[in-house]
Amino acid sequence: MLRVRRATVSGVAATLQQAGLIRYSRGKITICDRRSLEAASKCYRIVKQEFDRLLKESLNSV
Repeated sequence: MLRVRRATVSGVAATLQQAGLIRYSRGKITICDRRSLEAASKCYRIVKQEFDRLLKESLNSV
């Protein structure tokens, strides 16, 4: 679905786990520190703003 190799996902998950941001085991992810995870993300703010904008438009058109 993400169109990335499983090894890439496992590597990133291991890095985030070592930083204490998530717990990752057998494909199950638990977020431990949401604020720090959001801050570490390069695109979280942009995606959230767009999602909020689209949701607002959707609610206004109903």
